Amino acid sequence: MKGIDFKDWEVRNKRLLIICIAIPLILGLLSSRLSGNGMREFAALKQPPLSPSGWVFPVVWTILYVMMGIASYLVILSGKDRQKISEALMSYGLQLAVNFFWSIIFFRFEEYLFAFVWLALLWVLILRTILLFRGVSRPASWLLVPYLVWVTFAGYLNLGVFLLNL
Repeated sequence: MKGIDFKDWEVRNKRLLIICIAIPLILGLLSSRLSGNGMREFAALKQPPLSPSGWVFPVVWTILYVMMGIASYLVILSGKDRQKISEALMSYGLQLAVNFFWSIIFFRFEEYLFAFVWLALLWVLILRTILLFRGVSRPASWLLVPYLVWVTFAGYLNLGVFLLNL
């Protein structure tokens, strides 16, 4: 009987981790490119109190995307029931898709009220994903909590921009 080749296993897991992290990072980058000159225009708008400097957004989103990728990796490797893993990853994919379109709606199309409603949908989907990830991997679910907090803050900023720039 042939033994397990741990070196091969380790290489495959590293590749999977890189892929899992790359997916949200690439989607985030593509979304920001499709958003046009939104950050420049955003800076010119009236901002609600506590609005961070423009450089904060790409830094925070990069960190959150990496954490999302690690969370999805943990779910995939959890060894739990395939049905639970599949359902959790479907929810994860759906919230990534909704996330992708938010910045395009907000920055490119400047539809601030619709973007806020879209962000509320994203918030619900993130919460659902956290709960589904929790059933598969608690550490994975905790990695998504800062994302939910940031999207909550983004909702405040989004609504503030809408109300202050009517």
